[in-house]
Amino acid sequence: MLAPLLGFLGALAYGSADFLGGFAAKRISAVRAAGLSALSGLVVLLVALAFSGGRWSASAVAWGALSGVAGAVALALLYACLAIGPMSILSPLTAVISAVVPLAWGVLNGERFAPLGWFALGLALVAVVLVGFVPERGAVRPRPRGLVMAVGSGTLIGVFIILIDQTPSDSGLVPLVVNRAVNASIMFATVGVVWLATRRSRRVGGAGTATTGGWRPGLVFAAAGGVVDATANVLLLVGLRLGELSVMSVLTALYPAGTIILAAIVLKERIAPVQWAGLVLALVATGMLAAA
Repeated sequence: MLAPLLGFLGALAYGSADFLGGFAAKRISAVRAAGLSALSGLVVLLVALAFSGGRWSASAVAWGALSGVAGAVALALLYACLAIGPMSILSPLTAVISAVVPLAWGVLNGERFAPLGWFALGLALVAVVLVGFVPERGAVRPRPRGLVMAVGSGTLIGVFIILIDQTPSDSGLVPLVVNRAVNASIMFATVGVVWLATRRSRRVGGAGTATTGGWRPGLVFAAAGGVVDATANVLLLVGLRLGELSVMSVLTALYPAGTIILAAIVLKERIAPVQWAGLVLALVATGMLAAA
């Protein structure tokens, strides 16, 4: 009964981390924000590992490293497809695919539910679409490249969840530490490449150079996003070990809920009626899955 609640809370945490990361990216660039977020999350997980323990094994390290690669590529594709747009189509498409891939994997590997459980999963998938729907005036049809990137991102997010589910039960937070270390390495390598590519075109001391005061808020938001994202990963891991992969994957795909709720509170952005409907359905589906 606890796993569905952890899945829903994890989704809110993932969405909140996305909001903080987006806020930071406006000030220090998306690549820098992602790198700092990965680093702060790694620090938090290392501290948590020192207190919680966990057995280091070849299996834990391997699955953790693979999930780190999958997560990094998924994030890059997600940002790229959303930049192409339209978000109103590509965002929910990515979320649904990220839920369907692990759901299908779990069913193929023998996960079964009572009729109420299947109905709740279907309701949750509908909620994923509604919550992730971002109304856009005059939205155009997505380009083939955007669709391919959205499908690729959603698939890799689903693969990330499957890989985390494969980790040994006695490994504790070890796979997440390895995941974050690999992710941080990829992000900082990317930062280095971008810096080298733009070094010659940057004017030293030019008018466009950011001041320390302008950078500081971005650094704080990026670091906070990493902490919240690491917390979401822990909730996902614990939920997977307590419950079913199918349930956790569908509820985790509700991550846009955290973003839109924070945007409404902090930025005073309006939540569309269709998104309110999705949030209500998500809560109903979570309760039904807990009771199933």
